[in-house]
Amino acid sequence: MRPPGRCGVPRASPALLLLPLLVPLLGAPRGVGAGAGASAPSELRVRVRLPDGQVTEESLQADSDADSISLELRKPDGTLISFTADFKKDVKIFRALILGELEKGQSQFQALCFVTRLHHNEIIPSEAMAKLRQKNPRAVRQAEEVRGPEQMHMDIAVNFSQGALLSPHLRNVCAEAVDAIYTRQEDVRFWLEQGVDGSVFEAPPKAWGQVLLPRCGQVGDRGRPCVCRYGLSLAWYPCMLKYCHSRDRPAPYKCGIRSCQKNYSFDFYVPQKQLCLWDEDP
Repeated sequence: MRPPGRCGVPRASPALLLLPLLVPLLGAPRGVGAGAGASAPSELRVRVRLPDGQVTEESLQADSDADSISLELRKPDGTLISFTADFKKDVKIFRALILGELEKGQSQFQALCFVTRLHHNEIIPSEAMAKLRQKNPRAVRQAEEVRGPEQMHMDIAVNFSQGALLSPHLRNVCAEAVDAIYTRQEDVRFWLEQGVDGSVFEAPPKAWGQVLLPRCGQVGDRGRPCVCRYGLSLAWYPCMLKYCHSRDRPAPYKCGIRSCQKNYSFDFYVPQKQLCLWDEDP
């Protein structure tokens, strides 16, 4: 294994609405109404409050032609977190670019990629995301719903050279993490049933499958293999559509979004503790 009319939108929350409600105020947004042909990906920048209370800027991009969504934010410690949802391939990609500790012999930064199956009810469709606009760009947004944390055992490596067979986004998103792209067996089984070529995936090393390796936080020798854990949080993302009712319309219509926060943790094999110095928990 190689080492992202009155309708139940809370009044106290600054509105993030779907485009048709805001066109009279804003006009045609970027990438919309620009003429025939493929539209450019739309981008929305929002200020979000992280779980520790600090505020950062988050970028959300939607490409309705590629049917994909990407989210990116920088944590206060400089770590760059990105999330990509590929609806066409049922794939989601988490990437972390972690600043290295030079005084401990690490490189300038370390990249990790975690690839898992995308369920379409996890996040709003790309077409709806492309239509989101906000009335107050300076508003600080906090998720309305905190979804339960998810812990994943990443026991399969992804072959970067064949990664485009799984998702065309993988080669670009994970370019800095060529030797650190991880997935899990249950998702691999699903993708293989969908016709993805088995050459995309690599079996785990014998040490990972046959021996119960210790957590890296329990290992003193930085040259020893161990099980690393990395946690990340999607502090704010549009997880559901909201629907409004009107006497002028016979059926409910889309009029906004519900925002969520979700924490993830990933356990994965590293050939040496030096590649997991952040994991000091027992």
